[in-house]
Amino acid sequence: MKREKISGGIHTVQQLLADGHVLRLYVADNKKSKNLTALVGEAQARGVPVEAVALYEIEMMLPGVRHQGVAAASEARGQAADWADAIAGVEKPLLLVLDSIQDPHNLGACLRSAAAAGVHAVLIPNSRAADVTPVVEKVACGATEILPLFRVSNLRREVERMQRQGIWVVGGAGGAAQSLYATDLTVPLAVIVGNEGEGIRHGLREQCDFLVQIPMAEGMESLNVSVACGVMLFEARRQRLFSGKPTPVFVAFC
Repeated sequence: MKREKISGGIHTVQQLLADGHVLRLYVADNKKSKNLTALVGEAQARGVPVEAVALYEIEMMLPGVRHQGVAAASEARGQAADWADAIAGVEKPLLLVLDSIQDPHNLGACLRSAAAAGVHAVLIPNSRAADVTPVVEKVACGATEILPLFRVSNLRREVERMQRQGIWVVGGAGGAAQSLYATDLTVPLAVIVGNEGEGIRHGLREQCDFLVQIPMAEGMESLNVSVACGVMLFEARRQRLFSGKPTPVFVAFC
C-alpha cells in the first residue's frame, strides 16, 4: 500500500501538481478564488480526482496550517538512506546543515531557499530542532517534496564524514573576519547555518573550515536566519554559475 501525506496551500499544491505527485485534491466547498479555480482545472487536466469537502474537514487534515481551502494527498516519496548516497556522482555537491533551527517558519523558508539554490541534501539534527510539520511544508512551498532531507543524531560526526570526503565546510557567523563574498564557494561545499538566537553551536563552529560573515550596512548586526541562509546559498549558486565569467546584469522594465 502506498504511504500518503497531506499538504495544503495553493503554492505548495501547485508545486506538487507540477511534479506529478498528487493523488487526490480536496477543495473546501465554500472557498472561491481565481487561483483555486485554476488549480482545480490543472488537477482535472492531469486526471487527478477532485473532491469538494466541508472546510472543517480540511482543517482537520491540516491543523494549524494556512491551507487556503485546498489540500492534496500525495505519495510519500522514498529517498536515499544517507546524505552520502544522495550526492553520489555529483562532482561539486552543495549541502546545507541547519543547526538547531527551532522556528517552523524559519525552517520552511530555509528549505525553500535550499531547493531554489539547487542544494543536493539538507541535514537537520534529531533534537533541539523543529520537526518537518505541515506548517513547515506550507512555508517551504513544495521544497520538502524535492529536497533530500536527513535527520541525524550527531551533526559533528556527519560534518567530519563530509570533510573526509573532500567537502569544505563554511559556517555563517556574524563576527567572522572573512567576508562571504571573498570566499571560494565553487568547491564541494557544506554550508552551516545556526540557531536563531545562539548561532552555530561551539563544537560545530570549531569544526568549520571557514567562518564567514555577510557584509551589512553600518548599524545592522544580524539578519533573520532564513534570510542569511538564502544569501549564503545564492552566493554559492552565483559563483558556480558564473565562475570565470562576467556576471550578467538583468534589467526589468515596468
